[in-house]
Amino acid sequence: MISAGSGQIPFGPFILDDATRELRRDGESIHLTPKAFDLLSTLVEQRPRAVAKSVLYERLWPNTFVDEANLSILVGEIRAALGDSAQRHTFIRTLHGFGYAFCGETVSAIAPPTGSPAVRSSCFLVSRTRHVALHEGENIVGRDPSSDVWLDAQSISRRHARIVVTGAGTTVEDAGSKNGTWLKGRRLGTAEPLSDGDELMFGSIVMTLRLCAGGDSTETATSNQTPSAATR
Repeated sequence: MISAGSGQIPFGPFILDDATRELRRDGESIHLTPKAFDLLSTLVEQRPRAVAKSVLYERLWPNTFVDEANLSILVGEIRAALGDSAQRHTFIRTLHGFGYAFCGETVSAIAPPTGSPAVRSSCFLVSRTRHVALHEGENIVGRDPSSDVWLDAQSISRRHARIVVTGAGTTVEDAGSKNGTWLKGRRLGTAEPLSDGDELMFGSIVMTLRLCAGGDSTETATSNQTPSAATR
């Protein structure tokens, strides 16, 4: 039987919180019936793999015979909550004759290792649904779950880019990724310095660098830049 993972998973404007069993948008909870939540959680956990209907029936209704229409009703409930549709799907894809797959892009961050000293960060990567603190030194951005900044999307390479934070400033460099690392609309070829409000694109994921007052790395900040990606 498939079991859903724990924690918060942002995708699009939504956050799926497995601990509180909530789907939220802009801080507001969106109602889902328990079975619909379990179905969405399972599809998100198994992303981007398609999940067979037989597996979903066993997950949602173990050892129980139910009408096949019940699964379609739950998918319809999820799509209504997400503003999705079968014809123009953004998050839930139908594989006719087989099952369903979650096709949205998620963004997650790896927590600092247990026992690491508590150091207040002054440097962050920001999107509408995520604030990721960067630590002093090299921060690897990539699809590998061991990355410092884990971006769980098909457009992201396992080791996509590196951001280096020092007292003298912050730099970004592509790590040989397939889809490139972009700074303010330019694809990077070498390491380049970063300033507060700079827009970065890793594959298809857009984020903004924010430097907070009070840290050494704020020396590179400029006051006339707007963090455009933070509103995306």
